Amino acid sequence: MAEAQPHNCCRRCCCCLFGVIWKLIVAIIVLIGLALLIFFFIVQPRSFKFSVKEAKLTEFNYHNYTLSYNLVLNFTAHNPNKKLGIIYDKVEGYVSYEGIKFPSTDVITYLNSFRQDTKKTNSMSGVFSGQRVVVFDHDQVSNIERDKKVGVFHIDVKLYFRIRFKLGDITGDDDTKGNIKCGLDVPFGSNNGTKVMDAFEPTTCVVNL
Repeated sequence: MAEAQPHNCCRRCCCCLFGVIWKLIVAIIVLIGLALLIFFFIVQPRSFKFSVKEAKLTEFNYHNYTLSYNLVLNFTAHNPNKKLGIIYDKVEGYVSYEGIKFPSTDVITYLNSFRQDTKKTNSMSGVFSGQRVVVFDHDQVSNIERDKKVGVFHIDVKLYFRIRFKLGDITGDDDTKGNIKCGLDVPFGSNNGTKVMDAFEPTTCVVNL
């Protein structure tokens, strides 16, 4: 009877080892998938909701290549989760008009970060005020004058945030980063009491995690 060749034995051993490793990997993937499925079924995590409730633009003047502006935005953040709390560590806001971005402002910082409990709604605000040297072309200047006459400015708002989730007594260590986008039609009213034509319509923002 011919003896088995050594290289044939090694080949069979390698195939068996590969089969065991492959089955182990598949089993681990299945277990992780089941664990995630159970977690999502129990916790049912949902993204928070963000909206702009009030917007006031009391100054928007362009003269000698200098834009003077004063915009106040009041936001609400709603946590729809039944089991997950949210810790807001930082929220930084930017606004832009006609493609020109204004300097950022801190809506929430590490010094005034707060925890939002389940099924709660909290308010926060951002003030965009100051002067900026910017060169608008003729069409952009015309748009500013047009919007003043109409009494409404279209302002794009983008917020960048860092949050953590809290499940019971367990708080995540790593920040979840994302952004919030809002397109606002903001009524214009000057500081001298000029009447605003239309009231601001509360606007729901798009949250990207």
